[in-house]
Amino acid sequence: MDDLLRLDDRIVVVSGAGGGGIGTTTTELAATAGATVVAVSRSQDNLDQHVGPLIDKGLSIVTVAADASTDEGIAAVIDKVRRTDGELYGLVNIAGGADPSTWMPSTRVTRADWRELFTHNLETAFFMSQAVAAELRAQGNPGSIVSLSSISGMNTAPFHIAYGTAKAAVVAMTRTMAVELAVDNIRVNAVAPGVTETAASATYVDDDPARDRQAIAMGRRGRPAEQAGPILFLLSDLSSYITGQTLLVDGGLNLKWSHLGADNTSLFLKDETFRAAIKEF
Repeated sequence: MDDLLRLDDRIVVVSGAGGGGIGTTTTELAATAGATVVAVSRSQDNLDQHVGPLIDKGLSIVTVAADASTDEGIAAVIDKVRRTDGELYGLVNIAGGADPSTWMPSTRVTRADWRELFTHNLETAFFMSQAVAAELRAQGNPGSIVSLSSISGMNTAPFHIAYGTAKAAVVAMTRTMAVELAVDNIRVNAVAPGVTETAASATYVDDDPARDRQAIAMGRRGRPAEQAGPILFLLSDLSSYITGQTLLVDGGLNLKWSHLGADNTSLFLKDETFRAAIKEF
């Protein structure tokens, strides 16, 4: 059974590997499972800081500093894949997220805001998936593509509509690509995290165990490794008959859906000044 989780002799691309959170942890887990990971980040400094120590441990990881939101960046990733020993097999789309400044009422969202969040959270994942799928087809290889959606794409996202809509679109993209690529034995799935303890989320989520116990059925926020595990499952042969699915990994937050306060803003927002600012029309 353990062999079904192994990724030996397979190349897995992790787009968004350098942030020190889910992407970096997924990189480590996939490499530990035997894959050669092509770790992608826009920032070489981030790769050096977070992925460098994994390479120093002897894990099979090669880094690419490239902007996956551009055709040139994606071409650089595919070129690195072609020059890496092993058979291309997997892609994990982690790159995305949202700056705290993107929280606001839907009445205040500009076209620039909307386009930026869709570029980072949908377009990057789609065009990277397109490129990897084309390469898999050209090589005649089976494969597995896993993208990151969000609980915000599975339900409402008050005061974060562009991000939530982009992440919902990731679910739709996943389902459609799964149908088209099934004939090539390429599976396409997604993971939708709930609130997870990462450096990115720490910019607007504080440490409040009492609130977490109230809002989340399991009583705590998730850890990056608890998102990387389901991602590895969807990459691996253990999920060989699963495609087109989005796995919600939220500790039961969606079951309670009690994290909205009386003003319908998230209880996870850590200060009243920020809460007031995002509601300004």
